[in-house]
Amino acid sequence: MGSLISDRQPLHDSIPPLVLGTATFNTQYVPNPFDLPALSIVSRALDLGVHAFDTSPYYGPSELILGDALAHPSVAQKHPRSSYFLVTKAGRIASDIFDYSPAWVRSSVLRSLERLHTSYLDLVYMHDVEFVSPSEVLTAVLELRRLRGEGIVRYVGISGYPVEALCTLAEMIRRETGEPLDAVLSYGHFTVQNTTLGAEAMSRFERAGVDVVLNASMLGMGLLTTRGVDAGPMAKWHPSPNGLRKACQDLVPIATNAGEKLEVVAIRWALDNWARAGAPRGGRTPQLSVRDRVGVSVMGISSVVELEETCRVFNSVIEGLEPETANVEQTKRRQWSTDRRQTIQQVVEQMWTILGRWKDYSWSSPDPGFVNARNPTEVVKSPMSVNVEELPVLNN
Repeated sequence: MGSLISDRQPLHDSIPPLVLGTATFNTQYVPNPFDLPALSIVSRALDLGVHAFDTSPYYGPSELILGDALAHPSVAQKHPRSSYFLVTKAGRIASDIFDYSPAWVRSSVLRSLERLHTSYLDLVYMHDVEFVSPSEVLTAVLELRRLRGEGIVRYVGISGYPVEALCTLAEMIRRETGEPLDAVLSYGHFTVQNTTLGAEAMSRFERAGVDVVLNASMLGMGLLTTRGVDAGPMAKWHPSPNGLRKACQDLVPIATNAGEKLEVVAIRWALDNWARAGAPRGGRTPQLSVRDRVGVSVMGISSVVELEETCRVFNSVIEGLEPETANVEQTKRRQWSTDRRQTIQQVVEQMWTILGRWKDYSWSSPDPGFVNARNPTEVVKSPMSVNVEELPVLNN
């Protein structure tokens, strides 16, 4: 089953600085994910130099859609498996069901291999670790490391929402096992609305030995968009309180008055600032010196246009990080990026004033009184036995 990987280098030398997240290939974000042009998105991403993809079994059909796109002859012939970095998760089954048992973790990973048409996974996180006990997280991480020893998984990490929980668990895992985590994925905590994933948290991750810390949900899972979370499928499940939703919608006219769109400001600010703040726990990019690292960001997109725009912004951010040069055109691009950074920062500072008490607000995760609906005494049913309906043909 596995493909033994003998060239396991540090994660920061292996993971690309921009990851395409496919949580959007899911009914939580779009009415019908099978209507998305997934094949075109994945193909275009690879052609643009985006060589990393993030998914999860919890994201509905996301693994299936992504796997079929990557395996499509038009993609596979140009981009062999070794040319891209594949990330998934394990442990979260439903909104109130988690199974971190070794048997389930192993079976979930093996199912992901089948869905993604691969013999190995570059990185696997335990998904939303705040919902289970620290001992369950530790047990699950140890199982992922056993899979690593079998050549099925290359790197091991955890993901979740509360930054404090992520820091504490990263510290515990290193203390209890003598080995740090390769990666921690934080979402919604380095955005225009919430900057909790700042210097203090990064210092704790550094002391815990975490190699790479990734920033996801730059738009706060839809909060920082012109449409907002109340005008689509997200309204049914988004965990933000009404006050925060309204405060984020109050940012729309601030952006408009500055000649901008809220989502453009939010993405540029997050990419630009995380490239710097996340650099100590970041990855490499060929555009910079081999000594330099850059914060790794996960972008969630649902169209080729969104993909191309985000890549354009990210490339501009990197140009702003390049050293001074005698090349006139490169100097112009570097200066434009610097100027753009200053312009966006001025708009964001106005937004922070409007946010008021909602600046750096984090909702509870899990909610008080949460109970895992998974019966700990039941016999674990392998996810490999779950019947998956035949996939529709991917849209181009």
